[in-house]
Amino acid sequence: MMRPPMKRTIVDIKDLCFSYSGKEVLHNIDLVVEQGDFIAVVGPNGGGKTTLLKLVIGLLKPTRGAVHLAGRRPGKKGLEIGYVPQQIDHNLSFPATALDVVIMGKHVPENRMPFGRSRQDRKDGLAALEKMGISEFGERKISDLSGGQRQRVLIARALVTEPELLVLDEPTASIDSRGQTDFYQLLQELNRDLTILMVSHDLLSVSTFAKSVACVNKRLHYHQAFETSGELFDAVYACSVYDSCPVTFPISDPGGESVVEEVDND
Repeated sequence: MMRPPMKRTIVDIKDLCFSYSGKEVLHNIDLVVEQGDFIAVVGPNGGGKTTLLKLVIGLLKPTRGAVHLAGRRPGKKGLEIGYVPQQIDHNLSFPATALDVVIMGKHVPENRMPFGRSRQDRKDGLAALEKMGISEFGERKISDLSGGQRQRVLIARALVTEPELLVLDEPTASIDSRGQTDFYQLLQELNRDLTILMVSHDLLSVSTFAKSVACVNKRLHYHQAFETSGELFDAVYACSVYDSCPVTFPISDPGGESVVEEVDND
Protein backbone atom coordinates (compact mmCIF):
# COMPACT_ATOMS: atom_id res chain seq x y z
CA MET A 1 0.00 0.00 0.00
CA MET A 2 1.44 3.35 -1.05
CA ARG A 3 1.78 6.03 1.60
CA PRO A 4 0.37 9.47 0.82
CA PRO A 5 3.10 11.99 -0.04
CA MET A 6 4.39 14.04 2.88
CA LYS A 7 3.17 17.62 2.95
CA ARG A 8 5.72 20.39 2.71
CA THR A 9 6.05 22.62 5.77
CA ILE A 10 5.33 26.20 4.69
CA VAL A 11 5.49 27.97 8.07
CA ASP A 12 7.18 26.66 11.22
CA ILE A 13 6.81 28.77 14.40
CA LYS A 14 8.55 27.61 17.58
CA ASP A 15 8.55 29.13 21.09
CA LEU A 16 7.69 32.54 19.67
CA CYS A 17 7.28 35.51 22.01
CA PHE A 18 6.81 39.14 21.06
CA SER A 19 6.64 42.33 23.12
CA TYR A 20 5.78 45.96 22.36
CA SER A 21 7.68 48.37 24.65
CA GLY A 22 8.21 45.66 27.23
CA LYS A 23 4.60 44.44 27.22
CA GLU A 24 4.28 40.86 26.03
CA VAL A 25 1.70 40.44 23.26
CA LEU A 26 2.41 36.84 22.23
CA HIS A 27 3.74 34.11 24.54
CA ASN A 28 5.29 30.75 23.58
CA ILE A 29 3.53 30.38 20.24
CA ASP A 30 3.98 27.11 18.34
CA LEU A 31 2.34 26.58 14.95
CA VAL A 32 3.08 24.54 11.84
CA VAL A 33 1.39 25.47 8.56
CA GLU A 34 1.62 22.77 5.92
CA GLN A 35 1.13 22.99 2.19
CA GLY A 36 -2.58 23.09 1.36
CA ASP A 37 -3.71 24.27 4.80
CA PHE A 38 -6.44 26.87 5.20
CA ILE A 39 -6.05 28.17 8.74
CA ALA A 40 -8.29 30.85 10.22
CA VAL A 41 -6.74 32.85 13.07
CA VAL A 42 -9.43 34.09 15.47
CA GLY A 43 -9.48 35.90 18.80
CA PRO A 44 -10.34 39.19 20.53
CA ASN A 45 -9.11 42.63 19.52
CA GLY A 46 -5.65 43.17 20.96
CA GLY A 47 -5.08 39.41 21.31
CA GLY A 48 -2.12 39.39 18.91
CA LYS A 49 -3.66 38.10 15.66
CA THR A 50 -2.31 40.81 13.35
CA THR A 51 1.02 40.83 15.19
CA LEU A 52 1.34 37.10 14.49
CA LEU A 53 0.79 37.65 10.77
CA LYS A 54 3.38 40.44 10.68
CA LEU A 55 5.90 38.13 12.35
CA VAL A 56 5.17 35.44 9.75
CA ILE A 57 5.76 37.73 6.78
CA GLY A 58 8.79 39.43 8.34
CA LEU A 59 7.43 42.90 9.11
CA LEU A 60 8.26 42.28 12.78
CA LYS A 61 11.00 40.23 14.47
CA PRO A 62 10.37 37.92 17.44
CA THR A 63 11.49 38.93 20.91
CA ARG A 64 12.24 35.24 21.42
CA GLY A 65 11.78 32.08 19.40
CA ALA A 66 11.82 31.64 15.64
CA VAL A 67 9.75 31.73 12.46
CA HIS A 68 10.82 29.77 9.39
CA LEU A 69 9.23 29.90 5.96
CA ALA A 70 10.00 26.74 3.97
CA GLY A 71 13.09 26.36 6.18
CA ARG A 72 14.28 29.97 5.90
CA ARG A 73 13.90 33.10 7.99
CA PRO A 74 11.25 35.63 6.85
CA GLY A 75 12.69 38.08 4.36
CA LYS A 76 15.10 35.55 2.87
CA LYS A 77 14.37 34.73 -0.75
CA GLY A 78 12.69 31.38 -1.18
CA LEU A 79 8.97 31.32 -0.35
CA GLU A 80 6.74 33.70 -2.30
CA ILE A 81 4.06 35.26 -0.08
CA GLY A 82 0.98 37.23 -1.05
CA TYR A 83 -0.14 39.60 1.72
CA VAL A 84 -3.49 41.39 2.02
CA PRO A 85 -3.44 43.80 5.01
CA GLN A 86 -6.48 45.20 6.77
CA GLN A 87 -8.47 47.50 4.51
CA ILE A 88 -8.59 50.62 6.68
CA ASP A 89 -8.45 53.97 4.84
CA HIS A 90 -7.32 53.59 1.27
CA ASN A 91 -6.88 56.80 -0.69
CA LEU A 92 -9.80 56.39 -3.08
CA SER A 93 -9.05 59.76 -4.72
CA PHE A 94 -5.85 58.29 -6.19
CA PRO A 95 -6.56 57.94 -9.95
CA ALA A 96 -5.64 54.29 -10.33
CA THR A 97 -7.53 51.58 -12.14
CA ALA A 98 -8.06 48.10 -10.75
CA LEU A 99 -5.42 46.80 -13.16
CA ASP A 100 -2.95 49.47 -12.01
CA VAL A 101 -3.40 48.37 -8.38
CA VAL A 102 -2.85 44.70 -9.27
CA ILE A 103 0.31 45.44 -11.27
CA MET A 104 1.71 47.36 -8.28
CA GLY A 105 2.07 43.97 -6.62
CA LYS A 106 4.88 43.15 -9.06
CA HIS A 107 6.90 46.27 -8.22
CA VAL A 108 8.30 45.66 -4.76
CA PRO A 109 9.81 48.71 -2.97
CA GLU A 110 13.25 47.09 -2.50
CA ASN A 111 13.81 47.08 -6.26
CA ARG A 112 12.99 50.79 -6.58
CA MET A 113 11.76 50.11 -10.08
CA PRO A 114 9.71 52.83 -11.78
CA PHE A 115 6.07 51.84 -12.02
CA GLY A 116 4.79 51.12 -15.47
CA ARG A 117 2.80 48.63 -17.52
CA SER A 118 4.82 46.25 -19.62
CA ARG A 119 3.01 43.83 -21.89
CA GLN A 120 3.83 41.01 -19.48
CA ASP A 121 2.66 43.06 -16.49
CA ARG A 122 -0.68 43.64 -18.17
CA LYS A 123 -1.03 39.95 -19.05
CA ASP A 124 -0.19 38.87 -15.49
CA GLY A 125 -2.46 41.52 -13.97
CA LEU A 126 -5.45 40.53 -16.09
CA ALA A 127 -4.85 36.85 -15.28
CA ALA A 128 -4.95 37.66 -11.54
CA LEU A 129 -8.17 39.66 -11.97
CA GLU A 130 -9.65 36.79 -13.99
CA LYS A 131 -8.82 34.38 -11.17
CA MET A 132 -10.79 36.65 -8.82
CA GLY A 133 -13.71 36.84 -11.26
CA ILE A 134 -13.45 40.60 -11.90
CA SER A 135 -11.41 40.93 -15.11
CA GLU A 136 -14.15 43.14 -16.60
CA PHE A 137 -13.32 45.80 -14.00
CA GLY A 138 -9.66 46.07 -15.01
CA GLU A 139 -9.87 49.56 -16.47
CA ARG A 140 -12.37 50.87 -13.94
CA LYS A 141 -11.18 53.35 -11.30
CA ILE A 142 -10.65 51.69 -7.93
CA SER A 143 -12.84 54.40 -6.35
CA ASP A 144 -15.80 53.27 -8.49
CA LEU A 145 -15.79 49.72 -7.13
CA SER A 146 -17.75 48.34 -4.19
CA GLY A 147 -16.01 47.27 -0.98
CA GLY A 148 -16.18 43.62 -1.98
CA GLN A 149 -14.84 44.33 -5.47
CA ARG A 150 -11.96 46.40 -4.06
CA GLN A 151 -11.06 43.55 -1.72
CA ARG A 152 -10.91 41.15 -4.66
CA VAL A 153 -8.60 43.60 -6.43
CA LEU A 154 -6.29 43.62 -3.40
CA ILE A 155 -6.20 39.83 -3.38
CA ALA A 156 -5.48 39.84 -7.12
CA ARG A 157 -2.54 42.16 -6.34
CA ALA A 158 -1.31 39.57 -3.82
CA LEU A 159 -1.74 36.76 -6.36
CA VAL A 160 0.02 38.44 -9.29
CA THR A 161 3.43 37.15 -8.15
CA GLU A 162 2.05 33.57 -7.97
CA PRO A 163 2.69 33.03 -4.24
CA GLU A 164 2.65 29.71 -2.41
CA LEU A 165 1.25 31.29 0.76
CA LEU A 166 -1.63 33.79 0.90
CA VAL A 167 -1.84 35.80 4.14
CA LEU A 168 -4.99 37.86 4.78
CA ASP A 169 -5.85 40.16 7.69
CA GLU A 170 -9.61 40.64 8.27
CA PRO A 171 -10.40 40.42 4.53
CA THR A 172 -14.20 40.56 4.95
CA ALA A 173 -14.33 43.68 7.12
CA SER A 174 -15.66 45.84 4.26
CA ILE A 175 -17.95 43.20 2.71
CA ASP A 176 -21.64 42.77 3.53
CA SER A 177 -22.89 39.48 4.99
CA ARG A 178 -24.19 38.18 1.66
CA GLY A 179 -20.92 38.97 -0.07
CA GLN A 180 -18.90 37.30 2.71
CA THR A 181 -20.23 33.84 1.86
CA ASP A 182 -19.27 34.28 -1.81
CA PHE A 183 -15.87 35.58 -0.71
CA TYR A 184 -15.16 32.59 1.53
CA GLN A 185 -16.21 30.21 -1.25
CA LEU A 186 -13.72 31.98 -3.53
CA LEU A 187 -10.98 31.46 -0.93
CA GLN A 188 -11.87 27.76 -0.83
CA GLU A 189 -11.30 27.59 -4.59
CA LEU A 190 -7.95 29.39 -4.26
CA ASN A 191 -6.99 26.93 -1.52
CA ARG A 192 -6.82 24.17 -4.14
CA ASP A 193 -3.51 25.72 -5.28
CA LEU A 194 -2.53 27.94 -2.34
CA THR A 195 -1.87 27.65 1.37
CA ILE A 196 -3.97 30.23 3.24
CA LEU A 197 -3.44 31.87 6.63
CA MET A 198 -6.24 34.32 7.45
CA VAL A 199 -7.17 36.48 10.43
CA SER A 200 -10.90 36.77 11.05
CA HIS A 201 -13.18 38.03 13.83
CA ASP A 202 -15.99 35.65 12.91
CA LEU A 203 -15.50 32.03 14.04
CA LEU A 204 -19.07 31.09 13.11
CA SER A 205 -18.38 31.86 9.43
CA VAL A 206 -14.78 30.72 9.04
CA SER A 207 -15.40 27.40 10.81
CA THR A 208 -17.58 26.48 7.82
CA PHE A 209 -14.95 27.28 5.21
CA ALA A 210 -11.49 26.96 6.82
CA LYS A 211 -9.88 23.57 7.40
CA SER A 212 -8.61 24.44 10.87
CA VAL A 213 -8.65 27.28 13.40
CA ALA A 214 -5.91 28.87 15.51
CA CYS A 215 -7.30 30.75 18.52
CA VAL A 216 -5.00 33.58 19.61
CA ASN A 217 -5.21 35.66 22.77
CA LYS A 218 -1.55 36.11 23.77
CA ARG A 219 -1.31 32.30 23.68
CA LEU A 220 -2.33 30.06 20.79
CA HIS A 221 -4.48 26.93 20.70
CA TYR A 222 -4.80 25.03 17.43
CA HIS A 223 -7.95 23.13 16.40
CA GLN A 224 -7.12 20.88 13.47
CA ALA A 225 -9.05 19.38 10.57
CA PHE A 226 -12.74 19.35 11.49
CA GLU A 227 -15.45 18.12 9.15
CA THR A 228 -18.12 20.49 10.48
CA SER A 229 -18.34 23.66 12.54
CA GLY A 230 -20.16 21.60 15.19
CA GLU A 231 -17.13 19.34 15.59
CA LEU A 232 -14.94 22.41 15.98
CA PHE A 233 -17.09 23.82 18.77
CA ASP A 234 -17.16 20.44 20.51
CA ALA A 235 -13.36 20.37 20.48
CA VAL A 236 -13.09 23.94 21.76
CA TYR A 237 -15.29 23.22 24.77
CA ALA A 238 -13.51 19.91 25.47
CA CYS A 239 -10.18 21.66 26.10
CA SER A 240 -8.55 20.47 29.34
CA VAL A 241 -7.36 22.67 32.19
CA TYR A 242 -3.77 22.28 31.03
CA ASP A 243 -4.48 22.65 27.34
CA SER A 244 -7.20 25.27 27.31
CA CYS A 245 -8.26 27.51 24.48
CA PRO A 246 -7.59 31.19 25.30
CA VAL A 247 -10.48 32.66 23.33
CA THR A 248 -14.09 33.54 24.16
CA PHE A 249 -16.63 32.35 21.58
CA PRO A 250 -20.24 33.25 20.75
CA ILE A 251 -22.57 30.24 20.87
CA SER A 252 -26.30 29.75 20.53
CA ASP A 253 -28.61 28.60 23.32
CA PRO A 254 -31.59 26.28 22.66
CA GLY A 255 -33.85 29.32 22.18
CA GLY A 256 -31.65 30.60 19.39
CA GLU A 257 -30.23 33.54 21.34
CA SER A 258 -26.55 34.34 20.96
CA VAL A 259 -24.65 34.06 24.23
CA VAL A 260 -20.98 34.21 25.19
CA GLU A 261 -19.02 31.47 26.85
CA GLU A 262 -15.49 31.78 28.23
CA VAL A 263 -13.12 28.99 27.23
CA ASP A 264 -10.16 29.86 29.42
CA ASN A 265 -9.42 27.84 32.50
CA ASP A 266 -6.33 29.76 33.60
